[in-house]
Amino acid sequence: ILYYTGKTHKIGEVHEGAATMDWMAQEQERGITITSAATTAEWKGYTFNLIDTPGHIDFNIEVKRSVRVLDGVIAAFDAVSGVEPQSETNWGHASNYGVPRLCYVNKMDRVGADFHRCVSMMKDRLRANAVPIQLPVGKEDYFKGLVDLVEMKAYIWNSEELGATWEVTEIPADMKEEAEKYRSQLVDVAVEFDDAVMNAYLEGNEPSVADLKKCIREGTVTMKMFPVLCGSSFKNKGVQPLLDSVIDYLPSPDEIADENVKAELPNGEFEILKIGDDQPLAALAFKIATDPYVGTLTFVRVYTGVITSGTAVFNATRQRSERIGRIVRMHANKREEVTELRAGDIGALIG
Repeated sequence: ILYYTGKTHKIGEVHEGAATMDWMAQEQERGITITSAATTAEWKGYTFNLIDTPGHIDFNIEVKRSVRVLDGVIAAFDAVSGVEPQSETNWGHASNYGVPRLCYVNKMDRVGADFHRCVSMMKDRLRANAVPIQLPVGKEDYFKGLVDLVEMKAYIWNSEELGATWEVTEIPADMKEEAEKYRSQLVDVAVEFDDAVMNAYLEGNEPSVADLKKCIREGTVTMKMFPVLCGSSFKNKGVQPLLDSVIDYLPSPDEIADENVKAELPNGEFEILKIGDDQPLAALAFKIATDPYVGTLTFVRVYTGVITSGTAVFNATRQRSERIGRIVRMHANKREEVTELRAGDIGALIG
């Protein structure tokens, strides 16, 4: 994701200890993620605040406190192992905090990869209405791309170019019947989330691509369906359509249900806050870390309003006013100093 969004100039592999977001020496040595790491990236004019979280159960608290402040989650699954015990735990965290999800079946290039088995496990073990919006073209060593069930096109990657380019082609002849079957299933589920589209569909009118995307988005945001995508991040195939799906189907900060952002009043009652830069400030400090160069970093998610350096804010936990010093955007363990964080932003306060 960081490579294709232009955030980094090279692709670092986890197993080589070169992944950008795994910056700790222990992470690089073991080839695993231990601590959550934040960054910001842009794709097609949209800004993403990303948090990369660990997958191992020993570091479950890192996942829990990160998921709490997110508007959407990409739930990654191993195409060979399917839904693992920690997958169930992390899925539960997202459900508890009401976070919409996209499901990404990764490692389609590995021996034993089975996309449909993985989707079936999501339905059985997670009790999720998992609906494929893509199908893999080939698998294991022969995995070369995917079929987009929304636009009914095939995307075939040019492997020698680090996945930076691909060809949009007609669906392979041997997959047309399968694609039609899963497209029909997708439409049957998606149209339920828009009455007008549903009525037109019942009258024999197939939904347009725009209408189908609108229906999928509504189902995703309300967590009544979970779109399933596929790819091989190691082989650099499927990442760009995943980013497109984040834009198309996951909510932006101003689409959060109002009741999810509340402020406690002195009388103990709660007031629902409106989302916007012009509203009073409401932010949540969700992680404290120590940096050897700048000291204490307090990671915050801004829900509404603006945090500006040099201004005073009310600390609801300590029941006192505090002055904001320096503000930084994080890129793993690197820092970019900024003067403010707006609604939807994730950053860190120094001191």
